[in-house]
Amino acid sequence: MLAVRDDRYINSLLRADRDDAVLAGMDAQSHALARIGALIALDAGPPAFMASVEAAVHAGVSHDEIVGTLIAVLPIVGVPRVVSAASNLGLALGYDVADALEVV
Repeated sequence: MLAVRDDRYINSLLRADRDDAVLAGMDAQSHALARIGALIALDAGPPAFMASVEAAVHAGVSHDEIVGTLIAVLPIVGVPRVVSAASNLGLALGYDVADALEVV
């Protein structure tokens, strides 16, 4: 249905009252990590990372697994995207990015 762009099907997927992970056929942790990977690829802003990291932690994903997503997508999205996303992801995880930069 996605390949032929069935708008009714797509709209049903986008409805807020549906469980995205179940619809995707994934467990909650894998779903959360896939969404974070997509945000990295899109060079999304901090608010998007905040919401997705919160959902990932709520699903039981560890901070190490969330950061590991940067490494997993690096060969595909490239260094500039990962570097750009790293600070947004760090902020979403509660890491003091500015303090870390002063040490460097």
